[in-house]
Amino acid sequence: MSENLDKSNINKAGKSKSNDSEQNLEDAVEGSDEALQEKTKLGSPSPQRVQRPHSSPPQFVTVEELLETAKGVTNMALAHEIVVNGDFRIKPVELPEDSLEKRVKEIVHKAFWDCLSVQLSEDPPTYDHAIKLVGEIKETLLSFLLPGHTRLRNQITEVLDLDLIKQEAENGALDISKLAEFIIGMMGTLCAPARDEEVKKLKDIKEIVSLFRAIFSVLDLMKVDMANFAISSIRPHLMQQSVEYERKKFQEILEKQPNSLDFVTQWLEEASDDLMNQKYKHALPAGGGATGSGGAPVPSHAAVQNCAYLKLLKWDHLQRPFPETVLMDQSRFQELQLQLEQLTILGAVLLVTFSMAAPRISSQAGFAEKLKMIVKILLTDMHLPNFHLKDALTTVGEKVCLEVNSCLALCGSSLFTADKETVLKGQIQAMASPDDPICRIMESRILTFLETYLASGHQKPLPAVPGGLGPVQKELEEVAIKFVRLVNYNKMVFCPYYDAILSKILTRS
Repeated sequence: MSENLDKSNINKAGKSKSNDSEQNLEDAVEGSDEALQEKTKLGSPSPQRVQRPHSSPPQFVTVEELLETAKGVTNMALAHEIVVNGDFRIKPVELPEDSLEKRVKEIVHKAFWDCLSVQLSEDPPTYDHAIKLVGEIKETLLSFLLPGHTRLRNQITEVLDLDLIKQEAENGALDISKLAEFIIGMMGTLCAPARDEEVKKLKDIKEIVSLFRAIFSVLDLMKVDMANFAISSIRPHLMQQSVEYERKKFQEILEKQPNSLDFVTQWLEEASDDLMNQKYKHALPAGGGATGSGGAPVPSHAAVQNCAYLKLLKWDHLQRPFPETVLMDQSRFQELQLQLEQLTILGAVLLVTFSMAAPRISSQAGFAEKLKMIVKILLTDMHLPNFHLKDALTTVGEKVCLEVNSCLALCGSSLFTADKETVLKGQIQAMASPDDPICRIMESRILTFLETYLASGHQKPLPAVPGGLGPVQKELEEVAIKFVRLVNYNKMVFCPYYDAILSKILTRS
C-alpha cells in the first residue's frame, strides 16, 4: 500500500480490519455496551410486561444465566442497531453536570495535571509524568494506522522512542516542545478533515501542560471519528452476517427462556384470526391460499406475517407488550405509527379542502405544496402530551380558509361564502374524533397502499397511490420505504420462528 496517504484515507486506519468470520461480528458488538445503553435511553419505550401468556411454565435461572442472557441481548441489539440505523453514531461521553462521577473525574484530572506542572517547574525539570503521557500518545497514534503504513509507523516509533526520551531527560537534553510539535504534525496528518481546526489551534498553545491537555482532548475526538468510520465501513459486512448472527443470539436466548415467543405467538394468532374472519378487506392475497379442514381458505404464511406487521402500526404501546422478535425496533414502529397518524389527518384536510375548492385553485402552481406545509407545521407537535388536537384543527380550519380565499382572489375567482367556510371548518374540526369517516377512509387507503407494497416484495416502482392521497404521495412513499425495509429485514431474521408458529396455528384452522 502506498505510504503517500491523504488524511481522509489515513483516517480510515484500523477501520476495515474485519474479515468474513462471525467472530468479527461478535467483536464488532462486544465492548460497545455504553453506546447501546445511550441509544436505548433515547429509544424505545418499555411497557411493563403485564400478564405473560401461560403457554410455557415459569423457568428458574441463575444470576449468571441472566447476566449471560442480558449480554447476548445487548450484543444482538447493537448489531441490529448498526445494520438498520444508517445514522447510528458513537458520541463522546458527556457526564451529567454536577454528577458525582464528573466531580470525581475533574478532581483526579486536576491533581494529575497539577502534578505534571509541578514536575516541569522543578530545577531541573522532572519528566516522569510527561514521558508516560508521550507513551500513551504514541500508542494512540499507532492505533490509527493500518498494517501497511510502515513508513509512518517507523517514523512514530523512532521519534517517540521512550528509552531515548528517558536518556535525553536524564542528561538534560530533552526538548519537550519539539516532541509536542511532532505529535501535532502527526495528528494533522491522521485526523479527519473535520478536526483540522482543532489540530490547528494546538499550535497556538505555548504552555506545555495546557498543550498536553488539549492534545489528549483532540485525540479523544479522533478516536470517536475512527470508531464511527469503522462502523460505516463494516456495515455492509454486518449486513451479510447480521441475519445469521441475530438469529443465533435469539436462539441462545430462547434456549434459556423458552417462553420468549409467547407474545409473538399471540400476535400471529390475532393476525391469522383477522384474515380468517376477513377483518381486512385486502387480507388474503390474490389467488387465495390453502383450504382448511372446514373448507375455508387458509391464508399463506406471508399473508399472515404482512397482516401482523400492519397491526404494529395500530399498536397500543402503553397497554400491550410488544412481540419479542420486534422489540428492538419498537421505537421505530412507534415512530412510523405516529407519522402515519399525522399523515392521515394531513391527507384528510387536503382532501376535503381541494374537494370543496377545486378546480379553481388546482391550476395555481405551488399552492398545494404551500397549503400542505402550513398544515404540517400546525400539526408538528401532534403527539406531545400538551397538544390539543381539537384546538389545533380549529386553527388549521381558520388558516386553510384564509389561504384558499387568498388564492381564489389572486386567480380572480369568487371567494368562499360564509356557509362554505363553516362547512369546511366543521369537517376539519371533526377530524379530532377517532370515528371521523374521512380519516377512517384515509387510514384504510394508507394501510392498503402499505400492504400492497409489502406484498410486492419491495420491488420498484412503488404501487399506485390510492385516490385522495395524491397531495401526500411523497410523504407516504417515504414512510412506506422505511416500513417495508424494516419489515423485510425482521422477516429474514425471524422467518423460521414465524413459520414454525404459523404451521401450528393454521393447521388448527
